[in-house]
Amino acid sequence: MTNREKLLQLEQRMNQQVLGQESLVRMLIVALLCDGHVLLEGLPGLAKTRAVRELARHVEGEFRRIQFTPDLLPSDITGSEIYQQNATREEDQFRFRPGPVFGNIILADEINRASARVQSALLEAMEERHVTVAGKTWPLPGVFMVLATQNPVDQEGTWPLPEAQLDRFLMKVLVDYPSGENEQKVMQMVRAEQQQKYQAQSTEPAVAEPDILMLSQQDIASCWQEISAIYVAPTVENYIVNLVNMTRHPQAVSDTLAGYISIGVSPRGTLALDRCGRALAWLEGRDAVMPEDIQHVAPAVLRHRLMLSYQANADNCSPDDIVRMLLDAVVA
Repeated sequence: MTNREKLLQLEQRMNQQVLGQESLVRMLIVALLCDGHVLLEGLPGLAKTRAVRELARHVEGEFRRIQFTPDLLPSDITGSEIYQQNATREEDQFRFRPGPVFGNIILADEINRASARVQSALLEAMEERHVTVAGKTWPLPGVFMVLATQNPVDQEGTWPLPEAQLDRFLMKVLVDYPSGENEQKVMQMVRAEQQQKYQAQSTEPAVAEPDILMLSQQDIASCWQEISAIYVAPTVENYIVNLVNMTRHPQAVSDTLAGYISIGVSPRGTLALDRCGRALAWLEGRDAVMPEDIQHVAPAVLRHRLMLSYQANADNCSPDDIVRMLLDAVVA
């Protein structure tokens, strides 16, 4: 089985466990192939955590979950040095105990409930792939992916993430309610899972779990290598650059758009479009990126990098509306 076939099979299995969220599952797979982090936004109970757990279940390595709360400290994430009273040598008196960030798949649950100090500690880990404790630097694993969930900021006890940290996320994926048909299937699936759980806890023999498709870290690294060889034509490169450049000079599109955008997308957005476009082309079985790939990933890549003006908020214009206007204005 090729690496691409493994990833497509993984996507199929995730869709069987996370019903009605095909777009969410596809973006998680693309982010894994891009070695990037994802911010998931949606109301409680929409399978954000379930989707992350399902992805981690099929990836070889450590899965860690961090529940963000207002009283969380940076050391609760990064780890801290522990004093060893019985150490014979002076240099052995303090031993570093790694925190939960030292894993492969990190679920940062309700990330927008933590303080700025905690956000800065996580920011270093996301961007630099290491943490600094007591003047010493500790590298993180090669496969390191932060999947953060957040509730809408108008909910009690939440506040917006800093712009610098938002820019470190490769994509921001919005999770919406499932359809009525899928919600009925979710109810039936959860009922069956509970039945199996209670059966396993009874005196009857436990029901055998189906075989899990496990992706090793070598498989993921091999996928990264294959994706890096995907061809991006100069015309597609120009399309990416023009799309991002229009967010910085929206007056070239229209006065209305100029009044909606306060700050445009940084060069990280350009690089993210390139990476996600190549990953999507590889997943679709093509050896070159098409403009349609860029258009498909553009909302997830750009929506959290756009800073809208007061006028946009007053007119109920969302970042996705801005992205659609840009895609309509920029010719591929």
